[in-house]
Amino acid sequence: MRALLLAVLCVCQSCSCPGQTPPPPELATGERLVLREGWQLQSSAELSATGAELSRPGFEGARWHPARVPSTVVGALVEAGVFPQDLYQGMNLRSLPGMDYPIGENFTNLELPSTSPFLPAWWYRTEFELPAGVSGRKVWLTLDGINYRANVWLNGQQVGTLSGTYRSFELDVTSAARPGGRNALAVELFAPWPTDLAHTWIDWNPTPPDKNMGLWRDVSLTTTGPVAIRNPQVVTRLESEALAHLTVSAELRNASEQPRTGTLRGSVAGVWLESTVTLLPGEVREVRFTGAEVSGLDIRDPALWWPAQYGPQSLHTLELEFVEQGGAVSDRSRLRFGIREITSSVTENGRVFRVNGRPILIRGAGWARDMLFMESAEREAQEVSLVRDLGLNAVRFEGKFGSDHLLDLLDEAGILVIAGWSCCDVWENWGRNAGGEWTRDLKWNAEQRAVAEASTRDMALRLRNHPSVIAWWYGSDNPPEPETEAMYLRVLGETRWPNPVQSSATSVETALGGPTGLKMRGPYDWVPPNYWLEDTRRGGAFGFATEISPGAAIPEIESLTEMLGPEHLWPIDEVWSYHCGAVQFRTVDAFTAALSARYGTASGVLDYTRKAQAMTYEAQRAMFEAYSQRKYQATGVIQWMLNNAWPSLIWHLYDSSLAAGGGYYGTKKALEPLHVQYSALDRSVVVVNSGLGAHPDLRVSARVLSFDLTPLHEAEATVSLGPDGVATALVLPVLTPPSDTYFVRLELRGADGAPRSTNFYWLPARPDVLDYDYEGPDAWYMTPTTSYANLTRLQGLAPVALEVEVSPSRREGDERLKTVRLTNPSTHLAFMVRLKLTHGPGGAEVLPTRWEDNYVSLLPGESRTVVARYTEADARGAEPTVESSGWNVPKTTH
Repeated sequence: MRALLLAVLCVCQSCSCPGQTPPPPELATGERLVLREGWQLQSSAELSATGAELSRPGFEGARWHPARVPSTVVGALVEAGVFPQDLYQGMNLRSLPGMDYPIGENFTNLELPSTSPFLPAWWYRTEFELPAGVSGRKVWLTLDGINYRANVWLNGQQVGTLSGTYRSFELDVTSAARPGGRNALAVELFAPWPTDLAHTWIDWNPTPPDKNMGLWRDVSLTTTGPVAIRNPQVVTRLESEALAHLTVSAELRNASEQPRTGTLRGSVAGVWLESTVTLLPGEVREVRFTGAEVSGLDIRDPALWWPAQYGPQSLHTLELEFVEQGGAVSDRSRLRFGIREITSSVTENGRVFRVNGRPILIRGAGWARDMLFMESAEREAQEVSLVRDLGLNAVRFEGKFGSDHLLDLLDEAGILVIAGWSCCDVWENWGRNAGGEWTRDLKWNAEQRAVAEASTRDMALRLRNHPSVIAWWYGSDNPPEPETEAMYLRVLGETRWPNPVQSSATSVETALGGPTGLKMRGPYDWVPPNYWLEDTRRGGAFGFATEISPGAAIPEIESLTEMLGPEHLWPIDEVWSYHCGAVQFRTVDAFTAALSARYGTASGVLDYTRKAQAMTYEAQRAMFEAYSQRKYQATGVIQWMLNNAWPSLIWHLYDSSLAAGGGYYGTKKALEPLHVQYSALDRSVVVVNSGLGAHPDLRVSARVLSFDLTPLHEAEATVSLGPDGVATALVLPVLTPPSDTYFVRLELRGADGAPRSTNFYWLPARPDVLDYDYEGPDAWYMTPTTSYANLTRLQGLAPVALEVEVSPSRREGDERLKTVRLTNPSTHLAFMVRLKLTHGPGGAEVLPTRWEDNYVSLLPGESRTVVARYTEADARGAEPTVESSGWNVPKTTH
């Protein structure tokens, strides 16, 4: 069945490596030969040869840069040492040729300068051996992702002229291929122009000078007989959780010039499938199996696929083969899928998604790939583990689509995926004039429309079988004009897209798409914690917010130093701004103003990062807690964003080094599977259940403390929660704290007395005041704060020396676990205690490390035990050291 074979090819400066290439593996029916290593790269400005010449085995006459695929041109040149490795530090990216566009401008919408080395085409070239056993069979060359235009040559023949970043191209190269001999493949690539429907960065981060031109997804070869199996699919319709109806389909493609008769056969979920067909020359036909023809496709008590916290991620396999008359196997196919059904509806509160009939509060974040597309399978696995650890149940791809490997990992982790096209560039330039009317003269031209249609088809076919993928938003910041929307819906229908679709991520209703039940009203810049429950017009906890954020996310000092360089750590300067976003998001001014007013003006970079972690912790926790508390008045929230494409000061829950700061652990606290939380707005203590299990007789306790830790109020209650439930356990009385700052300590215990959740709040006696009636031009991304809360007394917390006990690491599966017990022996609060695993005393942090809890606060006499998870590889095989520090806790190493 289908397996991934890696072509081991030599890497060299010239293209000919006689005697160094190992014998080619046999290429069995249904297998792929993936051409990853051994590529070479060069600008056409440095070459005089034609494509026919470059694609001949043994071609010599030029010096080439070694490359791998997938890659972009700039990414490959960085790996080859042509460009420096530290491009992500400081403003080093600006040193690249072609990076002289204005800082903060959206290069996506600008022309490549005439002096750019990426204006001419660039060539990717490789040589490989094709097994002799391929002779007599069809040979298919697949390019899963080119950016943006390409001419493809194999063994001296041009086999394709391609365009479209999100296209997947399969070329019949049988006549050009040389089974049993050496083959040469050359791809001439052209960078996208502002009018091209390409991958774009908009305001997220700078755009590299090549605009990510390259072979950004796999290049591979497959072989079949005359009939190929393509685009298999399994669609689930649930009558109930106890009865699933499956429909299986696949396309058969007769690539020969003769009629072909044969049998499509295989199995799914233990059910045998078989259908005999005759195909005319060149015919493509879909074969379908339903419960009406195959009784076994009506499955009782199926092993369902569930999202994280709802149940197991059960996965199944469809295996198919086409057998010609006479018994020869023409092609084989293997597909992994989940038995699950996604539906959605618009309620009076917003769009509610349902998995297997169960409503689910979407709590996700926007995903971005590396700016130079330099991800690895290991990095993808690390990031998915962080998403699962955070407690998020969804990620959003806004025109930034992950690899098939990433999608497989999300399937396995139970993380839902919302996908769709990008905003703010030609993907949304459908032709609306200044008066808001659609104008035909401004619409896409024929080429753009053809690329958009083919791209939608290819992406739908690629995504539709992943159980994690639950929705397609074919517009982002705006719905498309009617003609384009009709095309999108037609294509999604033709590809049997099985999941909900929405016309955009906004609340704009269209005639064809109807109401979206979504909203995109900001904020994207800093707002205080009370915003989320107070706001009733924009981003507050109601409806489904498709992208929303409390703004800046300042990393800890270690990551900040790596990002900016030691010479630019303080004061905040233009290098800080370069690592913000573009256009409106070029600075951290709003965040810094709030930090100075609320926590006190920073005395230096260490003081700034310390206060930033506290302010980001409370902001992220408040946002997710508000949406959880108002389930299903609030139906979904997508944090903008999960991660960054490069080291950044805005919009992330973990930074580009995979280090987790205050925002990460504030989010993780809010998204505990069973969670207790406090709302200062109505003084309620609420318990939230994010799973489908019931929790009877939970015991809740709340303590209100003055700044000097004098008890102001204590209360207890018992509450029971049903599946996916929310319950108010307590309402605290109105209190008048004797100082500007007070504390609330919550604890949740199970019926057995075991602790299930704790939470600690530092609160101002007078909250931040916002101007909710503000309608200025920047209202779409911020709500002004007219009066800041006062938490500056926290600067005067007395020092605390913690007692720290560290146990030796133990193994659990593929991970290592280290347990740390913290005790506060003093009479003072130990505030925002940070734990860190390091490579020995004073060494770098072990990344990623997933702490059970972090940035914890301990009352006098309180002890907490927390566990860190890491891999032996990330720790470089050595026992790591534990470092503890905090707001008022000196750094110690253990």
